[in-house]
Amino acid sequence: MKNKKTLMLVEGAVMIALATVLSFVKVYKLPWGGSITLLSMTPICLYSIKRGFFAGMTVSFVYSIVQLLVDLGEVLSWGLSAGTLIACFALDYVLAYSMLGTAGLFRKAGTKGWIAGCVMALFLRFLMHFISGAFIWESVGEVWGFNTDNKYIYSALYNGSYMLPELVFTTIAVVLLFKLTPIQKLLGGSSASKA
Repeated sequence: MKNKKTLMLVEGAVMIALATVLSFVKVYKLPWGGSITLLSMTPICLYSIKRGFFAGMTVSFVYSIVQLLVDLGEVLSWGLSAGTLIACFALDYVLAYSMLGTAGLFRKAGTKGWIAGCVMALFLRFLMHFISGAFIWESVGEVWGFNTDNKYIYSALYNGSYMLPELVFTTIAVVLLFKLTPIQKLLGGSSASKA
């Protein structure tokens, strides 16, 4: 039993480290936060599927704190009020990145369920950023040549412009990874054969 807990801790730490390193490889970075990375959420989703919801939520929460610390200097440079800063920390970091652990809800669902779990986890992360954009930032203006005075449309366009590619790239990577027999065995043994 002790060895299993140690293995879970080590796997969690390795996945957090891998996700953090991948988060530094930015394909595109938006001016007011958000970026398209090199599959940085994949390790956390895989861990959540392998170890389940509670372990996944724990690891994704730790990852959210790591991401907050990595971006802290940039976020503090924005000159936000104390209330806005706390709300930003909560929605754009702690809640948003912690959503990745929800992929663990699909632990026993087989390959198609695992893919659905990853898609759901990334969508929930987008939802946290959307809520933050609409209710904390309340920005309006131009996004990718589209001008709007509606904070909901602006938030959906701005946050969707990096989260949609993240979702697509992560889903493609997960589909390809789940086709590999060693990954299927690692994640679920006999449940890997479920379609």
